[in-house]
Amino acid sequence: MSLAAGDWSKAYSFMLDGHELVIRFGAYLGDFEKDRVMGTYSSDTLPIPRVLEVGETESGFYAVSERVFGKHLDELNGPEIRLVLPQLFDALYGLQKLDLIHTQSIGLWRPEGAGSSWGSELLSVTEPRARLAGWRELLDASPQEAQVFDAGVERLRQLVPKLQEYRGIVHNDLLNRNVLVDGGRLTGVIDWGNAFYGDPLYDNAWFLYWWPWYPEWKEIDLQEILDLHWDKHGGRPAQLEERLLCCLIHIGLDHIAYSAFRQRPDEIRRHAKQLLTYI
Repeated sequence: MSLAAGDWSKAYSFMLDGHELVIRFGAYLGDFEKDRVMGTYSSDTLPIPRVLEVGETESGFYAVSERVFGKHLDELNGPEIRLVLPQLFDALYGLQKLDLIHTQSIGLWRPEGAGSSWGSELLSVTEPRARLAGWRELLDASPQEAQVFDAGVERLRQLVPKLQEYRGIVHNDLLNRNVLVDGGRLTGVIDWGNAFYGDPLYDNAWFLYWWPWYPEWKEIDLQEILDLHWDKHGGRPAQLEERLLCCLIHIGLDHIAYSAFRQRPDEIRRHAKQLLTYI
């Protein structure tokens, strides 16, 4: 049975020896390898389905994994998201305490002591990318939004030198049907293909950025949820405002580039408008 497809892979459920499994097909082996690594860190608080097999097809790659069930985080109403979001933030905080150094060779991930600095990673948003071929040329067809993009990059350049180095695992795609919930509890955090090593606050900023896009959550005080989370874990993180602002600007820039690549002019305009509020 076909499951909800993402932009980079298609998924199907099937039965094997009485077990419900998922097979995904995609063009990028690294995405599936990340899922395989992260599945080994599954826990009661952060359930991640195990990848049982990764292989190659005539046109790309496939991965077979356990199937997890539940309602997508994106589909929750206000009271439901209010109940679940603290669990997710706690689970991601716990992930940062694990030793994930062996992920050094996997895809985009750059553990402590390897790869470029976090600031360099943020600024690389301006560079050509194999997955988004021609994004800048496509963006230039919208001159006003291209100008906003360039202003965002300049603001980021001003902020980056002030940042200290913060490194942890960032999922980088916690909406888009990648978190499942059942009975008020997390049942699965899936699709780690966009994950990278960087500032763990990026996943907090992810929700701050996307919150206005979900009108059904407007009555929920996300900032209060975050403040309670940080208080629970020792208080407000160092350089909180600067770090969140850099993440928010980067998310906006990244999604302008992505929307240009996908030729979605309405989304380009919306992201550019939101980016202006940060710069």
